[in-house]
Amino acid sequence: MFQYEIKDSNITVEELLRNHWRLGKKLVHELRMAKAVTTIDGEPLLWKEPLPAGTMLKFTFPIPASSYKPTPVCAIDVVYEDDHCLIVSKPKGMSTHPNDDHDTHTCMNHVMAHMKEQGLHYAEHVHRLDKGTEGLLLVAKHPLAKSIFDRMIEEKTIIRTYAAEVQGNLRSTSGTIAESIGKDRHHPTRRVVSNTGQHAVTHYEVVARYKHSCVVHLVLETGRTHQIRVHLAHIGHPIIGDTMYGARETASGDYELHAIQLELEHPFLNKLILVKDES
Repeated sequence: MFQYEIKDSNITVEELLRNHWRLGKKLVHELRMAKAVTTIDGEPLLWKEPLPAGTMLKFTFPIPASSYKPTPVCAIDVVYEDDHCLIVSKPKGMSTHPNDDHDTHTCMNHVMAHMKEQGLHYAEHVHRLDKGTEGLLLVAKHPLAKSIFDRMIEEKTIIRTYAAEVQGNLRSTSGTIAESIGKDRHHPTRRVVSNTGQHAVTHYEVVARYKHSCVVHLVLETGRTHQIRVHLAHIGHPIIGDTMYGARETASGDYELHAIQLELEHPFLNKLILVKDES
């Protein structure tokens, strides 16, 4: 399945799984029962035996099949890939994942076509992008990676940066929008700033100014539905073309929001991964 090199001396397998990767009790138990962790030669290991730095571990465990139906070919760009994850560039106008059985041309359907080409059958998105948003999407290639990346999203250690051109010029060069977001009772899909909504935080920085607009880079601390769109509209600067949130319509009839960068400390490779979308 994959190999892992122990980084620090005197770490046990149990400490690696529970304290470093902080896997759930159920998942750790399943790995123990499956005898999933061995030496590189496949020899069994004592889970509470300290191991020297540089020890190579081999992880082998059953992986369930994801439910997404693969498209005939993968028609999206894979920007980064290793044994544990891949990062794809989702096109504008494509949903992240299916909402029903008839929805078979989403980003995850294309990802499954890519996985099928490699003889693999598991892929799960770690976060999601709105249909109208293009850019980088992180996908886990096995359940351990999914569990760890989900926790990293919750703990805000995966840094997601977006770019948008907004109406008007923000007065401040940088700032933070911390307003809770909830559903709009008067619209089936729109969201609004609401005291009873979910906690949401967006950081922004103006990177270019024009006569009637400016370009901002935004970093999400939380990942609520339509978060960037709602927050920018709330401060009076909706994304150009985002008519749902009060912007003027453009010739294309669409808005421009681009997930341009993903940055994370890779839990399996023990190094910083920084991926940019140059499209």
